[in-house]
Amino acid sequence: MGIEHSLATRADPTSAVAAATPLWRIPMIIGCALFMELIDATAVLTALPQMATEFSEPSVRMNLVVSLYLLAAALFVPISSWAAERFGPRRVFVVAIVLFTVASLACACSTSLLQLSLARMAQGAAGAMMVPVGQVILLRWSPREHLLRTMSYLTIPALIGPVLGPPLGGLLVTLLSWQWIFLINLPIGVLGVGLVLRHVPDYPGLDARPLDKPGLLLSAVGLAGLVFGCEALGHGLLPRAWAVLLIVGGLLGALGYVRYARRAAHPLIDLRLLRIPTFGIAFWGGNLMRIGSAAQPFLLVLLFQVCFGLSPLQAGLLSFVGGAGAFVMKLLAVGIVNRFGFKRTLIGNAVLTGLSLAATALFDPSTPYWVIVLVLFVSGVIRSLQFSTLGALTYADVPPERSSGASSLSAMSVQLTMSVSVGLAAAVLSLVMAVRGHAAVAQSDIAWVMGLAGGLCVASALVYRRLAGNAGSEVLGRRTR
Repeated sequence: MGIEHSLATRADPTSAVAAATPLWRIPMIIGCALFMELIDATAVLTALPQMATEFSEPSVRMNLVVSLYLLAAALFVPISSWAAERFGPRRVFVVAIVLFTVASLACACSTSLLQLSLARMAQGAAGAMMVPVGQVILLRWSPREHLLRTMSYLTIPALIGPVLGPPLGGLLVTLLSWQWIFLINLPIGVLGVGLVLRHVPDYPGLDARPLDKPGLLLSAVGLAGLVFGCEALGHGLLPRAWAVLLIVGGLLGALGYVRYARRAAHPLIDLRLLRIPTFGIAFWGGNLMRIGSAAQPFLLVLLFQVCFGLSPLQAGLLSFVGGAGAFVMKLLAVGIVNRFGFKRTLIGNAVLTGLSLAATALFDPSTPYWVIVLVLFVSGVIRSLQFSTLGALTYADVPPERSSGASSLSAMSVQLTMSVSVGLAAAVLSLVMAVRGHAAVAQSDIAWVMGLAGGLCVASALVYRRLAGNAGSEVLGRRTR
């Protein structure tokens, strides 16, 4: 009964729920939870020096506040699919928002690094459940031919959150205190729960399969080793040998899971989804794109604050224009993909994304601010189109009954690649500085890393070339060109 209900709701675009609800409402409500998570994750970076002073801790140890959050998120993402199918996606989504809000209060009340680290781990676990479960709700609710538009609405908060976080964090830290970075989540969380309960359909859980405990253990070892190892290597949290050992352990855990999943009847993370052509290509191309682009905010903060001598608030305001560009593109994305199709849009935009990242490598202290603002605005426009298009193509050919597994696998890869991206960028930057004999980071060092990141984005175009000419035709509601 649960499966039939969910399939009927997803497949029938004239259903009572879909017909009575504007296309923007559900994705924007779900996106607000994602916005809360992302703005918190980026705003906290501006508060680390003040936290270190208040807790009397070395600045390097404060990176644990970020690293442990990423670690908890990586560990709990794989469980999200099972939980949504077992208990119902709306129930899990509401519980995740409540836990994230309570954990935010615990962060604000922390009086030591240990307390703050534990609260941040709770935040990471709750945040890991919000994103994929929210996507499950959206995939059940949205008619397939409207998926590109609804995904476009969903990614607005996802793109604005990271660029709004640094200036908001700088403003709160400057005018109030670091605790307000977490306290601001309380009204957002309460409002979010109310909106979800009022407007989001309560889809039932399906017949639950048992939790795949061996798969959970192997995936936890793999994800934890890779995420924390890259963070430790990039930010110097551990001696280099220990960081490399963690990464190797993570790779072994990941390989062990792949071997296990091939013969498991109900694996926790269903890698067989990668056999769906559009899902597999969007998965690998999107991962390559994110590894190249996700480190841009981190590198820009270094460039503006360390090399150009700007304050956190000034640096954050410069970065914010990328979010404005992302918002503008949401008004144009559907028309562009309808005109050119998924394949040509992704290939051309991957090249433009790489070039826009490479353009930021040319910034120096003498670059006029209007040039920096223009380049970052255009970069935001381009990246917004890429991820809106990928978000719709990823699920274009996924059967509704496998949407939970697809959402979990996609969210896990996003969490992993975005975490690894920053760690790798920091590690490559350290290597460039060592090779060039620089004791302090220079603008030219960051330029080299920016150029390499742009090259990875361009390389993703080679993956998108494998798409069929009519890929994603059901999402567009016609045959693509």
